[in-house]
Amino acid sequence: MPAAPAVTVRPARTQDVPAIRALVSPLAERRVLLQKEAVAFYESIQEFMVAEAEDGSLAGFGALHVMWQDIAEVRTLAVADAWLGAGVGHRILTALLERAREVGVARVFCLTFEVEFFRRHGFEVMADQSAVDPEVYAELLRSTDEGVAEFLDLARVKPNTLGNTRMIRSL
Repeated sequence: MPAAPAVTVRPARTQDVPAIRALVSPLAERRVLLQKEAVAFYESIQEFMVAEAEDGSLAGFGALHVMWQDIAEVRTLAVADAWLGAGVGHRILTALLERAREVGVARVFCLTFEVEFFRRHGFEVMADQSAVDPEVYAELLRSTDEGVAEFLDLARVKPNTLGNTRMIRSL
């Protein structure tokens, strides 16, 4: 198994989108990630960090999506099967959390099947729906972003979130 230092974590580029989509596809088939259209990846490419192997292939990726002044979501965090257990997910998540600090976010949310992974990184299962003040909740309801709807636990996104755990971490 390759060692984690054999990858470089960097901001994603538009040229990475085909490889990101190729890694997402089998995970979407297993209902681990949601399949997205190519345009969605291009529109949000600035949110992504990738782990690039020495041969130029992608070992993994993840995104940080700011939802409000003090909260962001880790999205689409995935590691290629060949790199599982090599610390790639840890390195990507660490880079995303650092990015969250840089932009001034105080809390980071995720919706995941990988509860233990996120728990090891300081995330806790959300005990209730009061992660934001009622005024902010009302503002977030205006968002058309599906991830925000998942954070708010709206009924219309329940089919996408079945089996997932809502977790949050303060920075």
